[in-house]
Parts: sequence; C-alpha cells; structure tokens
Amino acid sequence: MSDRFFRLMERHQKLDDRLRLAQTLRLPDPLEITRLKKMKLAIKDRLSRLLRKR
Repeated sequence: MSDRFFRLMERHQKLDDRLRLAQTLRLPDPLEITRLKKMKLAIKDRLSRLLRKR
C-alpha cells in the first residue's frame, strides 16, 4: 500500500480516538462530535477511492 494510504489510515485512527474521548466527556460538545464524524467520513471516502483505483 502507498504511503498516502497509511497516512490517511493513521489520521482516521487519530480522529476515531478524539471522537471517543469527546463522547466520554461529562458535557460532550455536539458540534465538535459532528465535526469529527464528518472529518472521519471524508477520510474514509478518500481511502475507499484509493482502494478502488487499484
């Protein structure tokens, strides 16, 4: 796999970690959670496109 693919995978994992942390807060910020989910989905879409090109 390409270096770009692994960097995207790493970024996706970091966003997932941040999302889990944000959801465990006593008063979670719904805007932050939505933002993280959208970023994570965008990266997932990019990963999917990279895999389809192969």
